Formats: sequence, C-alpha cells, structure tokens
Amino acid sequence: TGASVHVFHVNERIVTGNGTTLRTRDETSELVTHAVQQLAEAGVRADGSACVAGYRGVPARIVAKAADEAADGIVLGSTRTRRWGRLFAAQVRERTTRLTSLPVLTAPSPLRVTALPGTGPWEKQVDQALDSLLR
Repeated sequence: TGASVHVFHVNERIVTGNGTTLRTRDETSELVTHAVQQLAEAGVRADGSACVAGYRGVPARIVAKAADEAADGIVLGSTRTRRWGRLFAAQVRERTTRLTSLPVLTAPSPLRVTALPGTGPWEKQVDQALDSLLR
C-alpha cells in the first residue's frame, strides 16, 4: 500500500527563555531520527522533520504540517516527564483536535512502535487502523 508516516516534532521555546528551546537542535534531531528508525524497523515507510514554536503555537504547527503532508490522521505522542509538561500536554491535544477535521490519536509516553507477533506487515495494520478511524 501507499501508507507512510511523517514524524514531526515541535521543539517548544521556553517562556522567558530568550529563544531557548526545551531541547537542543541535536536532541531534537536524535529524537526524530530514532522515531523514524523505529518505524523503519517495523516495516513502515517513514521520514521526519522538526520545527520550533512557542507553546501556544504548537497545535497550529502540527495541524499545518499535517495539511502540508496531506495526512489522513494525526498521532500525538509525548516524551514529557516534567510536571508542567503533563499539565499542558492535555491542552495541546485538545487544541490540536479543535483545529483539525482529521482524526487525532493520542499515544501515551513513550511512543514505541513494535510489530505484533504472528501478524502481517505493519503497513497493513496502519492502513486498517486508519480505515477504522475514517469510517
């Protein structure tokens, strides 16, 4: 099938951090690269990218990227462990959902991709999941 995944990470600017972000450029690159590699190992065609935005701009950036990629759905994952991050994560999910007509799935932290034992290729399962969401 033509199913593929685009991993997109929004590196948030820290409020009053004078342009400082939560992750360094290298950490962000490593995070996206690792996610793409996990998907590839599971047999899923994937690529990735990242951008920087203020906290309030994160949902809009996610939705804009989904539109740019002509996505069929959005999967939100989180690697946040900070107390404030957990508090704000729900707001990001809610605001992202409000800004798009696409189905939005939320994955618990950490998001790990694994092939299910005894099943066909992951790509087929991704298609089935998306088909069930779009019904």
